[in-house]
Amino acid sequence: SDDTVGHPSTRLTWQKEDDNITKTWEEALTYCEGLPLAGYSNWRLPNATELQSIVDYSVANPAIDSSVFPNANSSGYWSSTTVGVATGNAVNVNFGTGFVAIGSGKTTKFYVRCVRGGQ
Repeated sequence: SDDTVGHPSTRLTWQKEDDNITKTWEEALTYCEGLPLAGYSNWRLPNATELQSIVDYSVANPAIDSSVFPNANSSGYWSSTTVGVATGNAVNVNFGTGFVAIGSGKTTKFYVRCVRGGQ
């Protein structure tokens, strides 16, 4: 009821619905860091492992439990994970298929689902 979803095995709290607006990687970081959701201000962009933890590989388009995360886009979502020496690139997860894409340019626009806890 507070627009968040708890994930018991990872102890992370997720933004239930994204804002349906694509953002560059920098815009995604800023968006999550400034998100005032459910009375908390410590939201952040998830790392690649965290983001992949909510993929549901038994379904597609979107590859996520739509009863838990309604209105999810079947498209790419940013992670905070920068690609090794290619610091202009970051990892994103495609929630159409669950595919983890390594090496997307940070100026590309993808969706954002923020998280809190962990790390």
